[in-house]
Amino acid sequence: MFDLKSLKTLASGLAASLCSLLLAHPSLSAEPKTENVILLMTDGLRWQEVFSGAEESLISEEAGGVKDVENLRAKFWRDTPAARREALLPFIWGTIGRQGQILGNREKGSYGQVTNGMHFSYPGYNETLTGFADPAIDSNDKIPNKNVTVFEWLNRQDGLHGKVAAFGVWDCFPYIFNRDRCGFYINAGFEPVPGEDKNPRIAAINELKANTNPVLGAEPQDSFAIYSAVEYLKDHKPRVFFLSLNETDSWGHAGRYDLYLNAAHKADAGIKLLWETLQSIPQYRDKTSIVLTVDHGRGDAPVDWKSHGQKVPKSEFIWLAAIGPDTAPLGERANCDPFTQSQVAATVAALLGKDYAGAVPQAAKPIADLLPASK
Repeated sequence: MFDLKSLKTLASGLAASLCSLLLAHPSLSAEPKTENVILLMTDGLRWQEVFSGAEESLISEEAGGVKDVENLRAKFWRDTPAARREALLPFIWGTIGRQGQILGNREKGSYGQVTNGMHFSYPGYNETLTGFADPAIDSNDKIPNKNVTVFEWLNRQDGLHGKVAAFGVWDCFPYIFNRDRCGFYINAGFEPVPGEDKNPRIAAINELKANTNPVLGAEPQDSFAIYSAVEYLKDHKPRVFFLSLNETDSWGHAGRYDLYLNAAHKADAGIKLLWETLQSIPQYRDKTSIVLTVDHGRGDAPVDWKSHGQKVPKSEFIWLAAIGPDTAPLGERANCDPFTQSQVAATVAALLGKDYAGAVPQAAKPIADLLPASK
């Protein structure tokens, strides 16, 4: 027979065990309010610009390839990092920075990085989308990905089949997602968007895609992907959606800091348009989480900012932002747990109440601070 002291000890032990269980499995501790998840990526946008805005040493013709220094300074230079970053990324800092969370400012003890060791695109997208690094992926060659992404996995789940879609500027995405196997719609590069017979805006976008001379090699400008994605969302209303932009990386490689900053600014405007579109549709309003991140970082000024890869120091450093009904509005994070690119996949699934990390043992666990259990 238990005495009162023994009962109290037993109760305390049970409570501690339950607490540990809930912390280990965030989805068990709170039912998510999120019904839709959007994963956004802007290729190769450095954490330095995200947290400090334009870098003064690169607002020059010599180091930054800037054609009109005075105009670029007027547009993006401010006296403080906080003012500069808000001038560059007004939606990210004006909305996500107040209503969501932004991680990765290494100067404030928030550390994020890739684990794949390659520090370039295909390995980075694979790690982001599958939850683990694959050493066999060591190039950007258009080889169908043998790994199953979290999007393909979610498309197999009850209630989500046929409600998954992906859009990307880079024409490698059909291979990264493995279009022949994945079972959901992918639009990449200059491919037309379906539905032009019913939607005149899609018809106009497709006409422009077909008649625009590429400026950045094989890829179109980001605006094509942004507006294609917005119209697809309005017409088809997927519950799980991916969109990746590319101009930040392309102009960085070209050594044009002015166009790199403009691309980041336009990407921010595109994310704002996407968010406002979601908030105007009952299915999405206050029921949608957005996760925003990058596939890799870049090196430091004055030269390495143009590049990334194994031989470029610090190009493994990344940042991440999130907003939605299950992410506590903690703003810019400081002195918090580090995160890795490999945690993104499970985080996307966990926001929908799905345990991807439990189903895929090699995948990293979700970022707990972005989930309802952390509130």
